[in-house]
Amino acid sequence: MTDLRQRAIDLYDAFTHEHRDRRQLLRETALLVGSVAAAEALIATIAASPAAAQQIAADDPRLLTETKTGVEAGKPFTAYFAAPRQAARNAGYVLVVHENRGLNAHIKDVARRVALAGYRAIAPDFLAPQGGTPEDEDQARALIGTLDYDLALAQAVATAKRVKRDTRGARVGAVGFCWGGAFVNRLAVAAGDALDAGASYYGPAPAPTEAAKVRAAMVVHLAGKDARVNATGVPWGEALKAAGKGEAFVYPEVDHAFNNDTSTARYDKAAADLAWSRTLALFAKHLDG
Repeated sequence: MTDLRQRAIDLYDAFTHEHRDRRQLLRETALLVGSVAAAEALIATIAASPAAAQQIAADDPRLLTETKTGVEAGKPFTAYFAAPRQAARNAGYVLVVHENRGLNAHIKDVARRVALAGYRAIAPDFLAPQGGTPEDEDQARALIGTLDYDLALAQAVATAKRVKRDTRGARVGAVGFCWGGAFVNRLAVAAGDALDAGASYYGPAPAPTEAAKVRAAMVVHLAGKDARVNATGVPWGEALKAAGKGEAFVYPEVDHAFNNDTSTARYDKAAADLAWSRTLALFAKHLDG
């Protein structure tokens, strides 16, 4: 059953990251498990169910939360904000970058987790210029495939610079997952001194030569079974370490998206907790005043 589940996860990852047809996913998974009904049940354990794993209630009295809309880099910009109700005056800011399903309930929950750790979280919706993240995750993935990546980077860099300007130098970090993990890697290259720390989770990485441009302190989290991402993630981590900017940690025998507790088939609590502790240690060292 373990091998069968892994093969099903591989099929789902191909569907997710290579924009394959859902009918093909269902057909190929059914061939694995013997029926369409069994395939649908297995896919449900692999796919995300954001409400199922909410850790912090949206109305948690310890937090202040709101969604703001405006313009950044000349285009529509929307972000979910979460901050401790009793935030320290010098609390740092953290950009929380979504996966390829956009700004959904799970990423908002992660933003609240960041806020409860003592930081002011900003979770942008990089699909805002295209009308915002839709409820249907397949539609969100399709929109991600047509997203203006340079614009998204420009909006993220502008947000970090605005925070530093408006707060007279507050420190800014970023954490991202999957698509967002790749984005944090590229943001670290593009942002210069505007970014102080970045935590990338299982996201494809730039060429190792780009590490020389990074000014932020970095930590890269990679899944042992994630050959697709590790092909670039491991050399990237090695280049960051050589440049004195951080390193990559590979968590053995876990799948891509091991931190996402909305997917019961992928989530690995031990690896997720260890990675989160390393992320918060990075932020404590480089964002706390």
